[in-house]
Amino acid sequence: MGCSLGGLCGQSKYFQDRANEIYKKVEDLKSIRGRNQDAILAACLYIACRQEDKPRTVKEICSVGNGATKKEIGRAKEFIVKQLEIEMGQSMEMGTIHARDFLRRFCSHLGMTNTAIKAAQEAVQKSEEIDIRRSPISIAAAVIYMITQLSDEKKPLRDISLATGVAEGTIRNSYKDLYPYASRLIPSSFAKEEDLRNLCSP
Repeated sequence: MGCSLGGLCGQSKYFQDRANEIYKKVEDLKSIRGRNQDAILAACLYIACRQEDKPRTVKEICSVGNGATKKEIGRAKEFIVKQLEIEMGQSMEMGTIHARDFLRRFCSHLGMTNTAIKAAQEAVQKSEEIDIRRSPISIAAAVIYMITQLSDEKKPLRDISLATGVAEGTIRNSYKDLYPYASRLIPSSFAKEEDLRNLCSP
């Protein structure tokens, strides 16, 4: 497989092998001729990570995708899933993704303290009890935004957007949805009721 996985996946060799298996199946179908090979390879890696419960964002996959764009990888992923489902005659199991799958990695990219990371993890877990119709990645980004506002190390929205790959506008909209539940989400050990009043209103 032509992409250098680096530190993208914990056991990069294992995920690379898994992605190669998926690629081989699609290659055998002869339906990938003339398609962007880098995007196909990157999409196989994305699917492998999802199936093994170690999901990565498309943006993270982009970083090892030899120049394939998010859009190209997204399209390739849809194409592969559809082709394999036709071939297998059943829907392809991709594994559910949760905000918590991405959170620790995003926090670590931002250099957040352990206390802030722990509070963010609790908040993300509680967010699953609320019907917020946003993608898990957007929820993780919005929770980080909320937590960093309450800590001594505030992070600009731009930095959170860069670390998570979520557009600033999307983080703002997700934050707007989470904001009314702040007192339920944020652990009281991290921020008191009066601290929550300092959160900027969406």
